[in-house]
Amino acid sequence: MTAVSTADLLAEVYERVTQVVRRPETWARPTRTSWTVHELLAHLLLDARRALVTLSTPADSLPDTDRVSYWRGFRPQDTDGARAHVALVRATAAAHPDPAALVDEWVETSRAAAHACRVAEPDVLATQGHAIATGDLVHTLLLEATVHLLDLTVDVPDAPEPPDAALAEVRSVLVPLARGPLPAGWDDLTAVLKGTGRSPLDDADRAELGEQARLFPLLG
Repeated sequence: MTAVSTADLLAEVYERVTQVVRRPETWARPTRTSWTVHELLAHLLLDARRALVTLSTPADSLPDTDRVSYWRGFRPQDTDGARAHVALVRATAAAHPDPAALVDEWVETSRAAAHACRVAEPDVLATQGHAIATGDLVHTLLLEATVHLLDLTVDVPDAPEPPDAALAEVRSVLVPLARGPLPAGWDDLTAVLKGTGRSPLDDADRAELGEQARLFPLLG
């Protein structure tokens, strides 16, 4: 998938997030993470802001990470950095005690970020201590948004699901992270949920995966 089509897909996933969070009855609902919908939206807003900054921050080196290796630093972990990010997300949500204001900021920022991704020129960009190509950056944004759309909608009736193409793109990253094929019986949704630890592996999964099972979850 090219950077342009990845950007179009990112825009679609962002719009589906918006469809969920525009419903006030969702704001206090739990998600697949430790955050409420309101808090998880704050996390997504921070990611969209980072996208805008990164797209305007050229790196002064060749890429040192790509759409796959980027995620190797984001396996579930209890670190000072992870705890600091959780605190930042909760502080961002608390700074918007009326979630409607957070939703408005999300809509404005996510649409700007999606547009910036669409029109971005191929380049090497600096983000989070790494240098990454534009297309790979957009792909990381798509992966994060797709997984978190699934997180947001776990307790929301009639919520939109990620596009099939977005799930397939996430799976395309999970396979190399797993260092081999995923179980043939997993559809893309199952692969995403199990690959990210949202659903546990069962005995049959572990038997089919063999030594690969110890790598799960593949990212947090």
